[in-house]
Amino acid sequence: MKFLFAGVPAFGHLLPLAPLAAAARAAGHDTAVLTSGGMVDALRLDLPDTPVLAAGPMPDALFAEVARRYPGSDPARNPEPETVASFFAGARVDLTADAAITAARGWGPDVIIAEATDFVGPMVAAALGVPYSVLAFGPAVPPEFTAPMFSMVAERYASRELTPSLPTNYIDPTPPSLQQQGWVAPANHLLFGARPHSRPVPADYIAPPATPGKTRVLVTLGTVFSSEETVEAIIESIDLGRFDIVATVAIQPDDVLPENRDGVTFVRFVPLGELLRGVSLVVNSGGAGTVLASFSEALPMVIMPQGADQFINAAAAANSGAAVVVSSPSEVGAALHQLVDDDSATRAARRVADEMAAMPTPADVISTVVAQVTASA
Repeated sequence: MKFLFAGVPAFGHLLPLAPLAAAARAAGHDTAVLTSGGMVDALRLDLPDTPVLAAGPMPDALFAEVARRYPGSDPARNPEPETVASFFAGARVDLTADAAITAARGWGPDVIIAEATDFVGPMVAAALGVPYSVLAFGPAVPPEFTAPMFSMVAERYASRELTPSLPTNYIDPTPPSLQQQGWVAPANHLLFGARPHSRPVPADYIAPPATPGKTRVLVTLGTVFSSEETVEAIIESIDLGRFDIVATVAIQPDDVLPENRDGVTFVRFVPLGELLRGVSLVVNSGGAGTVLASFSEALPMVIMPQGADQFINAAAAANSGAAVVVSSPSEVGAALHQLVDDDSATRAARRVADEMAAMPTPADVISTVVAQVTASA
C-alpha cells in the first residue's frame, strides 16, 4: 500500500509524522512526504527512504504573503484566528495545492495521512478520490482558531470544484488527561503513544558528561523561537551550583556553538531521544513535540511559551501538575527550584507517562488504516 504523509514545511509539523511513516515502512508499505521542496535535505535523516513530493513554498514566503494580505500581522508570535487561518488554510493552500495535486497524482497514493494544520493533504485526497486521516500533534486547538481555517479552506475547495470529505480517522498522540476540560473526542478517534523522536546522531556529537551531585536540566526552545540571547538569559537565572545545564542552540548545521563553561554545555539540535538521556527537568517553550516527549519520559517541565500553539500546550502541562509556566527568562531559575523541592510534579509527569505507555503503538495505527482501506476497496 502507498502511504502519502502531508505536512506544513516545518520540523514541528513534519516530525510527528515520522513514527507513523517508519511503522508503515516496517510493515512493507511505500511511503512519501508531501511538503515544500525546501525540506528535502532536512528530512533526509529524519524520514529515511521516504521521497519528498515537492510542492509549495517554505514558511518564510508564506509569512510574507500573510503579511501582504494582513499588514502588520505575525501569525507565529501573535496568533490571531484570522491570520493563523490565512497562513494554514489560505495562503499556503493558494500557493501549494495545485502543485501538490499534480505531484500526488503522479505518485498515486492509496491513502493520505495529513497533520492537523495541513489543509493541502485533505484537498489532494478529494482531488484523487482517496481516503485520508488527520494526525494531531498536541492538545486540541480551540474552535476559535479551527473554525476560521475550515471556513477559509472551504472557499478553496469550491473554486476547484472539489467536495471536502471527513477524515477516516483522527489520529492523536495526546493522552486524554492533557485535553481541556469539556473536550469531546472526535469521531473515529485513534490514539497512539508518542515517543521522543530518535535517529542516529551526527558522528561529531558527543553526549555531555553528567556532573555528580547536580540535577541535569535540558534547555531547549525548539527550532522556531530559539535564540542564543534568550537561552543565555534563562541560564543566568539558574543556580549553577545546584543544576547542570545542557542547552540547545545552533539551529543551522554551520552555526557556531557558544563556548561551554562550568555547569553549562551547549549542543546542536539533535533528536529529543538523545537530548533527554540523563535529564531530570526540561525547560522548553511549549512546542507540542517537546512537551509530549518530556511527558513520555516522566520529566517535569518549566515552560515559557512564545507563540503559535505553545500557550495551549503549556496550559495543558500545567493543569496536569507536571509543569510550571513562566513568562520571562528571569523566572526560570525559581521555577526549577520549585519543581525540585516538591516531588508532586514528578509524580504527575509519571502518571501521564504511564497513560501514554498504555496507548496503542504507531504500528497499531498503520494496521488499522490498512484494514480500513482494504475493506473499502
